[in-house]
Amino acid sequence: MSLLATFSIPRLHVGELFAGAVDWLVNNLSAVFDAIGSAVGFVVDGLAGFFNAPVIVGLAVVFGLLALALKGWKWGAAAFVVAMALGYAAAFGGLPPAIVLAVAFGVLGLALRGWKFGLFAVLAFLLIDSMGLWKPTMDTLALVLVASVVAVVFAIPIGIAAGQNDTVSRIVKPVLDFMQTMPGFVYLIPAIFLFGVGVVPGVVATVIFAMAPGVRLTELGIRQVDREVVEAGESFGAPPGRILGRIQIPLALPTIMAGINQVIMLALSMVVIAGLVGAGGLGGKVYTSISTIDLAGGFEAGLAVVVLAVYLDRLTASLTSRSAVVRAQSAAGNR
Repeated sequence: MSLLATFSIPRLHVGELFAGAVDWLVNNLSAVFDAIGSAVGFVVDGLAGFFNAPVIVGLAVVFGLLALALKGWKWGAAAFVVAMALGYAAAFGGLPPAIVLAVAFGVLGLALRGWKFGLFAVLAFLLIDSMGLWKPTMDTLALVLVASVVAVVFAIPIGIAAGQNDTVSRIVKPVLDFMQTMPGFVYLIPAIFLFGVGVVPGVVATVIFAMAPGVRLTELGIRQVDREVVEAGESFGAPPGRILGRIQIPLALPTIMAGINQVIMLALSMVVIAGLVGAGGLGGKVYTSISTIDLAGGFEAGLAVVVLAVYLDRLTASLTSRSAVVRAQSAAGNR
């Protein structure tokens, strides 16, 4: 009995092993992380600068091309002309950039979801400007867009590989479980060591936190493709790359887009936490409001986050509904 009483589980310093690994990365690969940090910071700052003071031609080209891709050449030409007119009004007529971009966001919403959503977008973004939160909102939007694009670029290939190979799937799943259950605050600690304080560790932590649903839903979409359809392509001699690009990905696109939607939503939720490490934007406003017990300021910053979430959610949902597979399924259901 006394022998059992003296038995204890030895202390394993797992955290110290992780800290040692991070220290090794800092000491041996600091140049790599500095280069990554500089590139990410340049892209985020450039995008945020564009949103806060849009360049005339850049604004016209961006929204003209979006309308062209989504609605055809007539909408593309109209959006280009409208954006050019708004840009000149902002540059030479004293029209605030917030109004220019609010209208541009509204036009994009109109092209994708109709006039009701377009009107909502204009009013919602003008509300943000009226609360004095335009710059932090645009900073947050830039951070979310960059983090979401990076997360999707990594998530979709990994999801495709996991969907086509059971061994890859078995390896990836526990990693995704770890990524999704680890508290978001924890990702900020190594990110600060590797990239310093500022917007870059916020982007890196957001990418890691938000990537998992993109991988999971991409894998799910690939695995849900009817095996008979794939076999039909193989019987006609189509190589694996063509089967993937012409059959599996198009049929899995609605599920993949749902994953992209979730990536964006998780990125928005993580952005607030990233404000703790100097990422700025609405996360910084929320953190300041908590520190100063500013109920009004915290609510306004939270409301701006909600506006961004609703706007981006509806846009990605509209892109999903425009895919050929969804249109074909809808047409078949209406017969």
